[in-house]
Amino acid sequence: MLFNSYEFIFVFLPISLFIYFYLNHKRLTNLSKIWLVFASLFFYSWWNITYLPLILTSVLFNYAIANAMANNDKFKNTISKKTLFQIGLIFNIGLLAYFKYADFFISNTNSLINTNIALLGLALPLAISFFTLQQIAFLSDSYEGLAKEKNFLDYAVFVTFFPQLITGPIVYHKEMMPQFASIRSKIINYKNIAIGFTIFSFGLFKKVVLADGVAAYATPVFNEAETSNMLSLFEAWGGSLAYTFQLYFDFSGYTDMAIGAALLFNIRLPINFNSPLKSYGIIEFWQRWHITLSHFITAYIYTPIVRSFNQLTFHKAMFVTLITFFIAGLWHGASWMFVIFGTLHGLGLVINQYWRKTKIKINKPLAWFITFNFVNITLIFFRAESIDGAENILSGMAGLQGIVLPETYLPYFNNILNIGDYLVTIGWQFENPEFFYGMKGVVFLTILLLIAIMMPNVQQIMNHYHPTLESYHGEIKDINFRWLKWRPTLTWAIFTTSIFIASIFILSIFGKAEFLYFKF
Repeated sequence: MLFNSYEFIFVFLPISLFIYFYLNHKRLTNLSKIWLVFASLFFYSWWNITYLPLILTSVLFNYAIANAMANNDKFKNTISKKTLFQIGLIFNIGLLAYFKYADFFISNTNSLINTNIALLGLALPLAISFFTLQQIAFLSDSYEGLAKEKNFLDYAVFVTFFPQLITGPIVYHKEMMPQFASIRSKIINYKNIAIGFTIFSFGLFKKVVLADGVAAYATPVFNEAETSNMLSLFEAWGGSLAYTFQLYFDFSGYTDMAIGAALLFNIRLPINFNSPLKSYGIIEFWQRWHITLSHFITAYIYTPIVRSFNQLTFHKAMFVTLITFFIAGLWHGASWMFVIFGTLHGLGLVINQYWRKTKIKINKPLAWFITFNFVNITLIFFRAESIDGAENILSGMAGLQGIVLPETYLPYFNNILNIGDYLVTIGWQFENPEFFYGMKGVVFLTILLLIAIMMPNVQQIMNHYHPTLESYHGEIKDINFRWLKWRPTLTWAIFTTSIFIASIFILSIFGKAEFLYFKF
């Protein structure tokens, strides 16, 4: 079930909300938790009920391991706490490796040593990357004595809570369970409903109008790149920029919708997206993009590796950074394209760190320009299906496949700028490029760029009411213009309702589209 579907918006969400608060109102606390788990698993199963046993098995096994670690005194003569933790890690990593990477490993083995092992043909279970990381973090915190959960029902709520189940944010037990246990979270809060609906509506608009709208410019270019290397300069640049904005607003929209939906239940999720295209360096970019994933790979991959060194040097730390982002790239999917993407960003972080050591200042506009183009170019590997496809996009962006503009532009260059004939002599062509959408496309991409780098994000607009976890508020810069700050006023109610209705209208015309991060 998609957040941007009629079933979710008009049926599942209102019914889930009403019954949850009704049961809490009747002081049937355990029954309300059971309902929330049931609703979340129903939400998960809507996509493919075949994988319901998988998430149930994962939840049961991890709870059993964590509970065994918490009661380790009973097992001290037979199995150690460390061994239990290692069993839990092996189970979770093994689960992820089997369903996500088995065919990738087999196909690469076949290519490397010329074998003919049959592929398993496994479909990627929805959300496996996210609920697995969440439970690895819980086991690690349990091993360190930072988390403990005796109640299985509470643990099931923690893992399966539907707003964050499919694509995050990656949440932690110590952040979430005190909220579910709070008496205030069990009482309907109309202010939170107003704030949550507003944030959800912003996210819906980003997804349906902006992300899905610009996808029409990105998808044909990347499809063509897999079969042809004839993309001209403006076609290739238009396609790459379109995908960057598609992913940006798709993921930002999903994050807003998850935060908004959770807030309806009086639950605050961590901020996961903080205007990353405003960044002045790759270090800052990863502090703003997929914040909870960055936190996870720092706390549970980078830090343990660093601690294994007897003496840590800066160069060793940079090497660990490369290893960490190699793993982070592979986490996104079973493809060498994701590995290349992760490795490039690891290199970008290393270069950024070395640059910081030189203490040589670089002006902000240039720093932003370099960062934005680095992100845009590396996302080509994130989106392309093959090395050849990525190379075709890059060669087009470099102008190696020519520069082509619509023939209707030639009179403009001749009559107004007086350079049309000159451009033709140096190789420009005035034809009808199939994947260049003229000024309409240029204007749309420009508007998306300006929104991404000039406008405050939703968290800044709502920051006065703290819609996300307090521990993340240091990431959010307040805005100066009072009229941009959300208030429970008639003006904001009309505006929010308008963008919600506009999104539903667009949805009714073009239909719902899957979120891009569902495939990871």
